[in-house]
Amino acid sequence: MNNHVHGGDVYHYRDCLDFSANCNPLGTPESVKAAARDSLERIYEYPQVGYQPLKEAIGKYEQVDPDWIICGNGAAEVIFSVCRAGKPKKALVTGPSFAEYEQALQGVGCEVDHFWLEEEEDFRVKRDFLKALRPELDIVFLCNPNNPTGVLMDQCLLMEILKRCRELDIFLVVDECFLDFVEEPALYTLKKVLGDYRNLFIIKAFTKRYAMPGLRLGYGLCANTRLLEKMTEENQPWNISTPAQAAGMAALLENSYVEAGRQLVFKEKAYLRERLTRLGLKVYPSMANYLFFKGPEDLFQACLQKKVLIRDCSNYPGLSKGYYRIAVKKHVQNEILVKALEEIWQKRL
Repeated sequence: MNNHVHGGDVYHYRDCLDFSANCNPLGTPESVKAAARDSLERIYEYPQVGYQPLKEAIGKYEQVDPDWIICGNGAAEVIFSVCRAGKPKKALVTGPSFAEYEQALQGVGCEVDHFWLEEEEDFRVKRDFLKALRPELDIVFLCNPNNPTGVLMDQCLLMEILKRCRELDIFLVVDECFLDFVEEPALYTLKKVLGDYRNLFIIKAFTKRYAMPGLRLGYGLCANTRLLEKMTEENQPWNISTPAQAAGMAALLENSYVEAGRQLVFKEKAYLRERLTRLGLKVYPSMANYLFFKGPEDLFQACLQKKVLIRDCSNYPGLSKGYYRIAVKKHVQNEILVKALEEIWQKRL
């Protein structure tokens, strides 16, 4: 049985236009592909253990001490290794949210409590979350903006949560993988307070920002260097391939590309939101590079018949049939999705 069900399953749904995976709509930068190709000249050598040049490049990009950085085989490995290193006994996760948090926690025998987000509140984390923070908790996972809803947390509330976690000796993991696609990410990231909170761990990835999920490269930011040492001990020594390291170094120089992708997302998301709303779909206030909406329970299959792949979110804890997520892509591709939805609706009138 395969528990890893995600978007981007183009292997089972061939010849479909994929709206189920949320990467930069501009595609992988040519410089990144060239760096990965050129690195093949060195694949007869083992990858560099410790990936210090990559850590230094990430540190410069994020304006964070390189000693506070750990890299992994995608953000998923970082999630699993922080759980293996911390060995928590009791955790709190929100629902709906990214399923890997719970899988990683259960993998180390951790008991997982859920804080269910309410549809009537657009699945927002509200102040009542503070009441769920109890001394018996070892770790809390939050995703900001959340996956699959795209909803951003109030920054003042997030800081209150962080402070409360420190008071109760709770380790807080905040997934900021989609923060690159909000309009003012600097206002929402917690990396500026890393040095003040050793109980804070931030997850980030190259996957979405540079559209390179196939190379698997993510990283964590944390001022607790002892924890990072434990994570390194838990990981296998060559967890990041030579092509992934080379691609990451090249990607971090692609500032213009990142900004162009962000601007395209802002424009096209507004277009998609308006067209989906016009069809009568309930569209939630996503601030990420995807839209989360509610529609007919058979919409996934109906779209497949139109050779369009959307993300059926019914396997997210806390969601049922009828919830979907779509990536924001280039306008021509978005028009294909809109046309498919309009044709599906026409048949039902």
